Amino acid sequence: MTVEFQFQRIVSFFIVGLLGSAAVGSLAAKSKKINGFDVSNATVPRKEIFYGGVLRDAIPAINNPKFVSVNQAKFLRPSDSVVSVTFGETTRAYPIRILNHHEIVNDGIGDEHFAVTYCPLCGTAMVFDRNVAGTVRTFGVSGLLYKSDVLMYDRESESLWSQLGNKAISGPMVGTALKWRNSHQVNWESWKKRFPDGEVLSTKTGFSRSYRSNPYVEYERSPGTMFSVPLYRRDLAQKEWVFGIVVDGRAKAYQAAVFPRDKVFSDTINGRKIMISLDSESGAFQAVDAASGDVIPSVRVYWFAWQAFYPDSELLTGNKPRKDR
Repeated sequence: MTVEFQFQRIVSFFIVGLLGSAAVGSLAAKSKKINGFDVSNATVPRKEIFYGGVLRDAIPAINNPKFVSVNQAKFLRPSDSVVSVTFGETTRAYPIRILNHHEIVNDGIGDEHFAVTYCPLCGTAMVFDRNVAGTVRTFGVSGLLYKSDVLMYDRESESLWSQLGNKAISGPMVGTALKWRNSHQVNWESWKKRFPDGEVLSTKTGFSRSYRSNPYVEYERSPGTMFSVPLYRRDLAQKEWVFGIVVDGRAKAYQAAVFPRDKVFSDTINGRKIMISLDSESGAFQAVDAASGDVIPSVRVYWFAWQAFYPDSELLTGNKPRKDR
């Protein structure tokens, strides 16, 4: 982590602590530009767009990712979390210890162009199609947050995009949806066993970062959030992990701590039968449409973030879904 990055984060945390995140948000509400981005047509309240403590691109996206073999990835520990992405015959792992410092990797496999995104404050790893409205877009980190979640921007239109909201909230592309692609957040030990010929994002990113350190370790240990987030639901502790899916616009979350492992269960969302499972070895959660066999994208996420974006979400806690086999 650079000295400049550390300084900006420290200044941001000091301001938020001194004024409160609501006061910081009110500063944004008075401006049509925040961190250099035009938010005059924002579809969310401007006072809820927070400056995250860094200028745009101070957290640099990786635009030309390099990859190493499983045997060359000596920097990873067995329990390290990675984001697994498969297109065709190629599977790649994107370590969270790298994503913590970059948050976005613009990548492609064959004809597939996608962005691997990660928000450390919400714990959300999500993959999106970069081909939007006929243009392959390159995403960057805006330095802004909405409901404590990263706001990305695309360099082609300078629009701001909400990760958990899956759409543009301001700029020329406002209202345009992102196509959420399938991925799994799993531990390194299980991933390398399953994909011994897989490719792993290299630490040779072109940037000077300490990938052996986690700049968010204290935040992860704390029970609260760093920025103000609306609490519509208090079913769970703010930082309880859930797995979230959206089916035909209907959201549902499954409490991770109590979800049964190594079994396949059936659930019904919007009249569609969904087969769901959680692998105990890897930690991979999977939801599959029973009729089509299509995998439904899912995300591991702090409860505070999921309920903020999907306040009407169904939530499965201690009651088990019906066992299918």
